[in-house]
Amino acid sequence: MSESKKSPASGGNGEDTGKTPQAKPEKKAKRAKPKINLNRIEMPKQAPEVRRHNFDEVATGYTYEMAMEEARRCIQCKKRNCQEGCPVSIDIAGFIRHLQENDIEGASQVLKRKTSLPGICGRVCPQEQQCELACTLNKKGAPIAIGRLERYIADWELAEGGATALPEIAAPTGKKVAVVGTGPSGLTVAADLAVWGHQVTMFEALHIAGGVLMYGIPEFRLPKDVVQREVAYVESLGVKLHLDTVIGINYSLDELLNGVYDAVYLATGAGLPIFLGVPGENLNMVYSANELLTRTNLMKGYLHPRYATPIKIGKRVAVIGGGNVAMDAARCSVRLGAQEVNVIYRRTRAEMPARLEEIENAVEEGIHFHFLCAPIAFISDGRSNVAAMELIRMQLGEPDASGRRRPVPIPGSEYTMEIDTVAVSLGTSPNPLIASTTPDLETSRWGTVVVDELGKTSKARVWAGGDIVSGGATVISAMGEGRLAAVAMHRYLTE
Repeated sequence: MSESKKSPASGGNGEDTGKTPQAKPEKKAKRAKPKINLNRIEMPKQAPEVRRHNFDEVATGYTYEMAMEEARRCIQCKKRNCQEGCPVSIDIAGFIRHLQENDIEGASQVLKRKTSLPGICGRVCPQEQQCELACTLNKKGAPIAIGRLERYIADWELAEGGATALPEIAAPTGKKVAVVGTGPSGLTVAADLAVWGHQVTMFEALHIAGGVLMYGIPEFRLPKDVVQREVAYVESLGVKLHLDTVIGINYSLDELLNGVYDAVYLATGAGLPIFLGVPGENLNMVYSANELLTRTNLMKGYLHPRYATPIKIGKRVAVIGGGNVAMDAARCSVRLGAQEVNVIYRRTRAEMPARLEEIENAVEEGIHFHFLCAPIAFISDGRSNVAAMELIRMQLGEPDASGRRRPVPIPGSEYTMEIDTVAVSLGTSPNPLIASTTPDLETSRWGTVVVDELGKTSKARVWAGGDIVSGGATVISAMGEGRLAAVAMHRYLTE
């Protein structure tokens, strides 16, 4: 007898299992995941040959379609690395989610919970070193353009006439706070404390509020109407503003504290320029970058004769330094009519502290960079004007305290460069006025105010932050210091 075949219902040994044959279940089709767009939407900007001749904003901003397309790139990570990378802890995924839902007003409200200066931060903060650096997409492609989306929301709000509702203001505490200085740190503290119910008064030495945002950063990077609308927003929270008031002259710090204010926040910045200390530095046409920018931006020197505040720029300009201020001075010089602008930096391009975007813009605008060299003297034309400078070549040695390799002069490498204008951009230190009139306020040997991790100074009821503490940093870091100090001040005022 032939061997029988196994039936489909039989077991592996040929025995009948008694089970009804079952059809294999069909596999569910996998839903295709949308492909992540790793290419970000670039923001349009003026062509270099055009913008060299005007002070209009270089980057022209996203259109609605551009902003929505860029927002859709965000994958809404569960772990909010971008937020952790923000010094003021903006809910970045939150405001972008509102954009993805076409709720721009909702996005603006999310922003305003953590920052009163979105139009400023969106333009000048170094996002590439902070929130965007931490973006998950940065691992495989381009990070979300967080700063550009923040700027878009702020500009939308302006176009809509300030459509975003004000935050809820807490009940008055009866406490009064003085904020000395109206730069990014001072504005942040003033806004936060006002929302928490305190009566806040800001004091500004200049004729207009905004501090370094007004005098230090050029119009083509940060339009002044943007600064003023965000100052106005802080005022709308109930903050009072006194202009043309110099603390240390009009009032001492002790006069503010004695029976008038319960606490004071010092945010006067760092406006005292640092020079090289080399021969010839006192010649005519040798500016500090701080003076050049103040005369250009705050005093509207670029609009002479409409404004009676001219600033003289020669044909061949040398800018000494490699930070953002140096880039601003160099790019202003181009727009003021210089035929040739040279940036002199004692390290290499890799060590330059300026934002990559600003360096690239400067290169596009025809500015020349000279690395690994430093001035050792400025040479007169015989009529007390600068005519040339003597430089020495450098090589990089061991790292210094900042972690960057220390530039070391190369003996016998001196050479001369013909120039007729110099802008020295080596950093700044705080104006000593407040410290000199407040003996019990501890300062460092660099003139900066000494504070603890929450911004508390050695003087009772006084906090400080921003450049008066750091000696010169970014807008967003100044805001971050202000945020920490505001929390500490609020805790003290409500104990």
